[in-house]
Amino acid sequence: MRLSNRNKASVYNFLSTVLLMIMVLGIILFIANKYRFNALDDESYLLIIVPIMMLIIFYICGRQIFEYDSDGEALNFKNRNIIPFLDKPLHDEFPKYKLLKYDVVSILFIKRLYITVSSKNNGSTILKYQISYLNRKEVNDLKLSLNKVVKANKEKKDKKADDDRRIFA
Repeated sequence: MRLSNRNKASVYNFLSTVLLMIMVLGIILFIANKYRFNALDDESYLLIIVPIMMLIIFYICGRQIFEYDSDGEALNFKNRNIIPFLDKPLHDEFPKYKLLKYDVVSILFIKRLYITVSSKNNGSTILKYQISYLNRKEVNDLKLSLNKVVKANKEKKDKKADDDRRIFA
């Protein structure tokens, strides 16, 4: 299964640009009010605070572009920001049999995907991806696909354990 919101990159770019323009306009209006018009008293600070808060929320939600591919024998995850210099893009690819479990954590408007992968050195490694910009259907499809992989891995593990018991019995 393939899942990607790469086609929404232009929307996220547009939204980022609009938020930056609103912030600049708010700063200009604040300065104009402060030194020229004096129409707003303490409320003039809202012209700066509100746009900055909206911009902070937009970037706190994390990397906007998420791509997932489970076709073949490997799982492929990519997570990147629309503005390349803000965050280092993530790209992980590993065999399906290494997937142990996953968890989707949702707090307010922030969603994270935690993948636990078996590792030779540490026993297991947790990979973190930001999926705040996926809609509900995309998150459900992602969960369904990962559930299939985890279930198949558990069945293989249980079958191997049964075979081992039969050999040593």
